[in-house]
Formats: sequence, structure tokens, C-alpha cells
Amino acid sequence: MALDGCGLFCKYTLFIFNLIFALVGFAFLGIGLWLRFSYNTRGIFQIEALNSSTFVMAVTVLIVLGLVMLIVVVFGDYGACNEKRCALQVFSVLLTILALAEVAVGVIGYSNKDAVGLKIVEFYSSMYALYVTGGGDPVIGATLTFIHNMLHCCGMTGVPLVELAKHTCPAPNGFFEQIKMDGCPNIILSVFDSKAQLVMGVFVGTGALLIIALVCTIILLKQTKRDQQEITAYYSTVY
Repeated sequence: MALDGCGLFCKYTLFIFNLIFALVGFAFLGIGLWLRFSYNTRGIFQIEALNSSTFVMAVTVLIVLGLVMLIVVVFGDYGACNEKRCALQVFSVLLTILALAEVAVGVIGYSNKDAVGLKIVEFYSSMYALYVTGGGDPVIGATLTFIHNMLHCCGMTGVPLVELAKHTCPAPNGFFEQIKMDGCPNIILSVFDSKAQLVMGVFVGTGALLIIALVCTIILLKQTKRDQQEITAYYSTVY
């Protein structure tokens, strides 16, 4: 089927969108599965009293979100590359649901920013405790290092001399930070409170990108429908 310039643009835009979506989906799924089945963390999921903990819920969300993103990618890539209307229709429905959910989560998170900040601190504290008591899981260690460098904080206390995971902390800036840096729980709360609008903007912006992909999908659907009608009309005149 022949697509015009706009259709080709949308086709390749969807291909790039799905490629990025697939990479993020694989990352979420991989990290989630590692944390779920790692020797140092899988015992948490076997304790019924901890099944509602922030760590368990966060890992479950990572796994489910990764799977959903990969399912969306399958329909999107198949539909766009092969110009299959059925796959594109399913893809458009999934994009609509994801876009609405993305905006809703951003708005709800912003309106409950204090509670969300505390949940993030609880998740960080769980990761930190698992790393310290579990023998230094490399994935958890890399996650802590990323958080510490991004927020420029050092563990639970912020005191490098007594910090149990000090090798995951960033290099101190100046003499005083060699003695005392900011502890991560307080930094997480303050950053989330001050950057709550930015976080909501990221969610809303991601929702907008999903809507752009949805618009491209609708354009492809219309063009593939037009091409099918032209082919049907051609064969009806020939035969």
C-alpha cells in the first residue's frame, strides 16, 4: 500500500517511538525481575506481612509496566511496519488508555505530593536496608549510586565515616562534606516537594507524546483505509 508524505512520516515516527518504548520497557522489566528473583530480595516476597510494602509494590509495578509497554510495542510495530489496520486499532486503544493514565497519575501524585514523597523515602530506605544486609547486590548498589549522585546525598545519615554504603556516595564537594553530607531521606522529601510541579509536568508531557503517537496512528489508519478502498474499487471495475 502506498502512503503519502504525511503517512510515511507518521510510519517512521511510530517506529522510533516504539523503539524507545521497547528499550524503556525492557529496562523496567529487567530491573523488576532482577529485584523480584534476586537471591538478596526474593525472600521479601515470601513474607506475607511484607506483601503490601512499598518495595514489593514498586517492584510489581516495574514488572507489570514493563510487560504492558512491550505488549504495546508489539501491536505498534507490527501495525506500523506492515500497515495492518487491526493491529493499529488495538495500538490506538492502548495508547489512549496509557495517555489518560499518565496524566491522571501525574495529577493525583501532585495533589498528594507529601504522601508520595514519604512513599519514595520508604522505597529508598528499603533498597538501602536490602543492600546493607544482603551482601551488596550489584543492581541495588548501582541504583543507590545513581540516586546518591543525582541528588548529591549520602545514605541514611549523610556521615561518610559511619555510612555503611559510603562507596555508593558521591565525591564530597569541599572539606565540610568530607565530614557531613546531606542524608538522602531529607533530600528526597525536599526535592520532591520543591520539584512537584516539574514531576507533574513530566507525566503530562509524556501523556502529550503518547497523544502525538496516537494522532500518527489515526493518520495511518485513515490512509490504510483509503488504500484498501482504492484497491477494492479497482478490482470491482476490472472484474
